[in-house]
Amino acid sequence: TGLTMRHVGERFQRSNDTISRYFHEMLVIFSSPRFYTTYVQLPTGESPAQKIRSNSKFWPFFQHAIGAIDGSHIHASVPAFQSANYRNRK
Repeated sequence: TGLTMRHVGERFQRSNDTISRYFHEMLVIFSSPRFYTTYVQLPTGESPAQKIRSNSKFWPFFQHAIGAIDGSHIHASVPAFQSANYRNRK
């Protein structure tokens, strides 16, 4: 979130020690071989993905893409019923 431990602690009404301890535990879990090999998939030599190449909605914007800087591709989308809450407005 870009917030400091102190801000996160204030937001969730927990001590800095508690926030730091659980943050560290999550880092250990996410970097463990069991989690990493199950959920992290490195890209294949095919870039951009066939799903993007075959979709005329995305292809014009990604035709020259070679991948993310670190090689990870993360699909993220909002459920249709919540899409209005996530529109970019001024």
